[in-house]
Amino acid sequence: QVQLVESGGGLVQAGGSLRLSCAASGRPFSSYAMGWFRQAPGKEREFVATISWSGTYTYYADSVKGRFTISRDNAKSTVYLQMNSVNPEDPAVYYCAAVRTQSDIYYSHSKLYNYWGQGTQVTVSS
Repeated sequence: QVQLVESGGGLVQAGGSLRLSCAASGRPFSSYAMGWFRQAPGKEREFVATISWSGTYTYYADSVKGRFTISRDNAKSTVYLQMNSVNPEDPAVYYCAAVRTQSDIYYSHSKLYNYWGQGTQVTVSS
């Protein structure tokens, strides 16, 4: 069992930056691949970014590639999502998720994740 708590959401101006954090507690953090997902009002939850347990491998949705960066600090049991050049399509509740894995791989499908945080709201002002 792992518990996830997101933070860092808030109001950001279009073109600005924001860094989300997700702190994990419970089982060894390095056993888990991590992902960020988001859900805007009236829309389905969508994949944003994922990172393997070592941090070596990452993968991004096309909509955020080149603007967002996922990273992790296993010593701090925390995964981050650095959001740069935020645009009006980015507002949503952002969720981090974890899936236990024995291989150093990532997962982009939400149904593969076992554990979810409560989400943090990101709002963009024009």
